[in-house]
Amino acid sequence: MKAPMKPWTLLYRIYREVLPDAHYYLREWKEKAKAIPNDELREQALTSLKDKAFHCEGGAVYGLLAREHRKKIIRFIVAYQTISDYLDNLCDRSTSLDEKDFRALHQSMYHALSPGAKPENYYRYRDDQDDGGYLASLVKTCQEVLSGLPGFNHAKESMLQLAEYYCDLQVFKHVEIEKRVGLLEEWFERHKEELPPMTWYEFSACAGSTLGIFCFAAYAANGEMTKEQAVLIKNGYFPWVQGLHILLDYFIDQEEDLEAEDLNFIFYYESKEKMVERIRHIREKAEESIRDLPDWKFHRLINKGLIAIYLADEKVQAHKEIKKTAKQFIRFGGLPTVFFYVNSWMYRRA
Repeated sequence: MKAPMKPWTLLYRIYREVLPDAHYYLREWKEKAKAIPNDELREQALTSLKDKAFHCEGGAVYGLLAREHRKKIIRFIVAYQTISDYLDNLCDRSTSLDEKDFRALHQSMYHALSPGAKPENYYRYRDDQDDGGYLASLVKTCQEVLSGLPGFNHAKESMLQLAEYYCDLQVFKHVEIEKRVGLLEEWFERHKEELPPMTWYEFSACAGSTLGIFCFAAYAANGEMTKEQAVLIKNGYFPWVQGLHILLDYFIDQEEDLEAEDLNFIFYYESKEKMVERIRHIREKAEESIRDLPDWKFHRLINKGLIAIYLADEKVQAHKEIKKTAKQFIRFGGLPTVFFYVNSWMYRRA
């Protein structure tokens, strides 16, 4: 079955196929998280599954690109995204601000993309250690799925590169507050020449998404992949599609990040008008970058759906000023975004 190319067919298959599959695997990980011996690790694992389940639900849509291999790819997506969300919780609410600790934790994300790599003690630099094999089992699940994908060999290098961007970001954004911006600016300088014109905080946003990795996994399930196809997919998603994804994520988290003194890249725009202008530009570049991809109309729907899903969030609806800006984003997303917005708003309140 082909990937859906119309908003209503996409939604139909999300409700009929994607969400039931994603919820099945989420329930499995919830049961395993409940059995974690260490209190702190168990709490963070369960909290991440409860509060960030929509990340897995959204990512699982890429399973539709894998056609008859949908369930297998959704199994990978849910496991990999669960690692991401769990580690984010551990770092956000960590008593440690040690870069070594964060790097050791995120080594699991590289191992998850490297079939044959043996899981290590990812908690070696922190007091809380015994997760009953929870993180290692997430890693092994990802490895198991990827090892059976015919196109993985040529996808692997690009997937690891996207994971490297992601892990570097997670490390630098969670160290001591006074060090964060300096480290992120230095990191940006090291990559600046290989990027289109953007700021350090926009690059950081582009690095913070797992969507490109999910897209690679889905296409790798369908058959052999050439190096040229791998380059096409990477350029299709990085930087612009991933940047749009994460800037929207940060846009809706402004209030809570302000209260928690967490890093939020939206705060670095010189004005609200500049922020709206740049997100509009990034959305337009994301539209351009997917044009050469197979199933490009599906990817276009994902871009429009991303805008809708984030802007329908209760955090936007509860804040008058943020909601006002959100309406501008919805307008430049066009009718499909309005369609997805209304549906997402209803789904979240059902």
